[in-house]
Amino acid sequence: MRVLIFLVVITLFTGCDSSDSDSGNNNNENRDYKQDMRDLVIGISQKAKAMHSGFAIIPQNGIELVTTTGEASGSPATEYLDAIDGNGQEDFLYGYDNDDETTPASVTSYLKGFLDISKNAGNTILAIDYCSSPSKTTHSYEANNAFGYVSFAAPERSLNIIPASAPVYENASVITALSQAKNFLYLINPENFASKTDFINAVTATNYDAVIMDLFLNDEAFTASEISQLKNKANGGKRLVICYMSIGEAEDYRYYWQSSWNGNKPDWIAAENPDWPGNFKVKYWNDDWQGIIYRNNDSYLNKIILAGFDGVYLDIIDAFEYFE
Repeated sequence: MRVLIFLVVITLFTGCDSSDSDSGNNNNENRDYKQDMRDLVIGISQKAKAMHSGFAIIPQNGIELVTTTGEASGSPATEYLDAIDGNGQEDFLYGYDNDDETTPASVTSYLKGFLDISKNAGNTILAIDYCSSPSKTTHSYEANNAFGYVSFAAPERSLNIIPASAPVYENASVITALSQAKNFLYLINPENFASKTDFINAVTATNYDAVIMDLFLNDEAFTASEISQLKNKANGGKRLVICYMSIGEAEDYRYYWQSSWNGNKPDWIAAENPDWPGNFKVKYWNDDWQGIIYRNNDSYLNKIILAGFDGVYLDIIDAFEYFE
C-alpha cells in the first residue's frame, strides 16, 4: 500500500459506505479513521502484552499514525508510540513505483520524517526495500543502517524466498527483544515449501535475528513445538519469530472466512482490493471484526500467542486512507 494519498488511488476502490448499521458502532460520518486504527493497535497491544510480557507489536506502513495530526510536524501520538515496539515500512529506498527502482527522494524524505519520530521514541524501524540488483541491495543495507534502521532487501515482492546470501550484520547472539535485532527475514509466503518440515529446515539453516512469517502453511497452523524449532539460528544463537496478521483487510483464504460471505458479506466488509484479489477492506473499528482479530478468546491473536510467537506484524495499517 502507498503512504501518500492521491485522488486517483481513491477512485480505484468502490463501494465505500458512508454509514454503518452495525449495533454498537457509530456512523462513519465524522469518524477519525486514523484514531480508530490507533485504538485497534493499542487494543491488540494491551491484550498481547497482558498474555505475553515482551510480546512485540509492529505495525507496517500507515506511518502517519505516529503523530496526532498525521503530519510530520504534529505532536507524537504518545499512547500509540508506547503501545508498539517498532514500525515496518515498505518501499523506503527501493520499490515505491516499481521493484528494483529507486524510490523518489521526496517519498523517502516524507517517510523518514515520520519514521524518525518513532525511532526517537525508542521503537525499532524495519525497512523493507524491493530490489534485486547487487548494487542496489548493498546500498539498501548500508543506507538503512546509516539511518539507524534494520532492513531487508527483498528480491521478490511476493516474499516467498530466502536470499541466497548470508544475512547482513550476521551474528551468533541470543536475540530476546526486537531492539537487539541487526537483521531480519521477511518470508510470509511459503508457496515454495512443500511442508512445514521443509520450511523449518530452510529457516533454521539461516542466521537471521528475526523472521516474519505466517501462522499457516497450506492451511495448517504451526505448533508451539515447531515455532520453538524456528527460534534456533544455525550458528547456535536464538532469534525472534514474529507472525504476520492483516488487520485492515479480511482475506477469503483465512480460517475465519465463512462460506456464506461469498454471496452475502457482512456490512463491515467493504470493497475488494484490486491489487490483491481475495482481500477485502474492512471497517476495522467494527466489533465483529475486532472480535475475530483480538477480542475473542479464540481470536487470531490468541492463536498466534498460544503458538509461541514472539510478536505480531500488523499489516494494512494504512486502511484509514481508503475510508478517508
